[in-house]
Parts: sequence; C-alpha cells; structure tokens
Amino acid sequence: MGAAREVDVVVIGAGQAGLSGAYHLRRTGLEPDRDFVVLDHAPRPGGAWQFRWPSLTYGKVHGMHALPGMELAGADDARPSSEVIGDYFAEYERTLGLRVHRPVEVSAVREGDGGRLLVESSEGTYATRALINATGTWDRPFWPRYPGQEGFRGRQLHTANYPGPAEFAGQRVVVVGGGASATQHLMEIAEVAAGTYWVTRRPPVFRDGPFDEDLGRAAVAMVEERVRRGLPPQSVVSVTGLPLTDAVRRARETGVLDRLPMFDRITPNGVAWGDGRTVEADVILWATGFRAAIDHLAPLKLREPGGGIRVEGTRAVRDARIHLVGYGPSASTIGANRAGRAAVREIGRLLEGADTAAGDADEVFAPAVV
Repeated sequence: MGAAREVDVVVIGAGQAGLSGAYHLRRTGLEPDRDFVVLDHAPRPGGAWQFRWPSLTYGKVHGMHALPGMELAGADDARPSSEVIGDYFAEYERTLGLRVHRPVEVSAVREGDGGRLLVESSEGTYATRALINATGTWDRPFWPRYPGQEGFRGRQLHTANYPGPAEFAGQRVVVVGGGASATQHLMEIAEVAAGTYWVTRRPPVFRDGPFDEDLGRAAVAMVEERVRRGLPPQSVVSVTGLPLTDAVRRARETGVLDRLPMFDRITPNGVAWGDGRTVEADVILWATGFRAAIDHLAPLKLREPGGGIRVEGTRAVRDARIHLVGYGPSASTIGANRAGRAAVREIGRLLEGADTAAGDADEVFAPAVV
C-alpha cells in the first residue's frame, strides 16, 4: 500500500446521504478519523444546498427531511435555503463530531492489495475495506448539444450556476427543461424579463392533489427498477410529475408556463424550429438536470452496458465493498437517510461477519437521541 492510510470505511461526500452514512457508522461504534473518514470536496458544510441560488428560500423547499438524530427546528422560511441548510449541516457535523475533511477532491478509486480499495485524494491515499459513495449529481450538470450552439451570441448557463432572477431584467430568456427547477426559474424570471419562453422535449405532466405515500413508493420503485437493470438512474421527481401549486396555476393562467416543443437548432440570435418558427433570445437557461458524479469509480469498471451501475439496495452488484447512497431511488432527502442506514448495515456484515452483524442489528440500529 505504500504510504496509504488504512481505515475501515471511506465516505465520499458530505451531503445528506454522506452524513447519514457517517451517523450510522458512529452508531456502530466506529470512530471518525480512526475507523472511518468523510471526504468532501465542497468548501463548507451544506452539500449541494450551499450552491443553490439566493432566491430559493427555505419556504420554497419541498420535502426536506431532517438528518437522522437531529431535527431542523425554527428555520426562517424567508431565509435562503443555502444558508438554512448549510448552518444545519454544520451544526450536525459539530454535534456528532464527524470531522469531515474538506475541501478534498477524490480523483480515483482503484483496486488495492489485501482486498482493500485505494481512494486517491488531494490529501493522500486511503486504503479502505469498504466505501460509501455519496457524491450526488450537482457536480455533473447535463448540457444537451444542439446545432448552432457555439455560435449563439447571447449567454448560456445551467441551473448549476443560476444566479437568481435579477440578472435577467429586461432580457429575453429561453428556459429549457421540464422539471421543477425550470418552472421555478420561469416564474421568477418572468417578473423582471422582457420575455420568457419555456421549451421542453416532452409535454409537462402536472400532478394535482397530494403526493401521498403510495405515489411515493410507486415512483421510487420505477427508479429502482432502472438501477437494478444497470441503466443510468432517473430522479424520483422525474417520474412524479410537477406539483400543481397555487403559484404554478397562476403562472399557467398568465401564460408564463405555456410550453413550446423542443427547438431544432440554435441561431446566433435565438432558437429555431424545423417549421420555420424562430424566437430571439438574449439568454438560454438550461434547466436540464444532472448526472451521477461517479467518474472517480471508473477504474473499478462497475458500469453495465446500459451505462449505469447495477445496484441492489445500496450495494454495487459488481463489488460488495461499494455502496452508493443518494443514487437512483435514494436521491431524495428521506431516501438518502434510509440508504445511509442500509449501507452501514451491510458494511457491518462485511467487516464483522454476517452472523455477528445479524445478531447485533437490532441493538446497533435502535433509535438514538442526539
């Protein structure tokens, strides 16, 4: 191993999924910086939330579930979600003593000696018996390619670097994408822009009524089936439809959410369709989603022919030492919590033997108060 530092578990990523995994590792008696280490490339606590645009206040966040063992109470709905959740994650790390290492970039995970994995990072190499990969998607924004894109004279940006609506005052803006971020951007920008246009590949599906437990289970099952087949995961939100809130209803009534089909090419001054229709634009905002940030796992050859990593529960089918949390069906705050617990349960069996882990499971995972 050379100068590699040996630990039992490396956790890559300190968003909701990574912190959940670290919490449950502590519950089993493993100590941070002795038995496991949490590596996070972000400059401060907060996971992907710290990069969200200022106008996304906490009151606009849907379905934020608390981290295991510590509730988020008394949050100001008018405060930016990046600040609220960033402060909450920071307090969580301090309270539990998780000792997250940051900023640390992980460049590759490779096969090592003696059944260990080598995690190569900007602070050195770790030789680990198991890996919790919780790198999410924020670092891999998806930019579609269309003819003429390089010749566009205006500005192109992605949700990942969306600055809020103020910068679009007086401009003509094309928003591309059929998800919740696209509708949020449109409703904000329309209040200050000279004009907005909404373009999607497929007609949007709006969901009227509550998002109940049965609907949630069905959505998760659809995403889970994809990762079981080794296909790239879809987000849970992508199969649930867009919630038909009062704000969305108003935006539809006023024409802000009048959808256009996907254009065929980009011109120097806007976008154009095959039927001759054109729209002039100063900005194209790509609200086209993200892909799983798993390139550092490439040396292990975990991908299936379909392009994804085949996962059973949280375990990579091709390598039982590797668990992906916040991936596919667990890419939600409540899903990440559950996945962290499930991953640690299986890692316990891997580290200590199946019989011991099964016998201690009830005690190890009994509810705790932090």
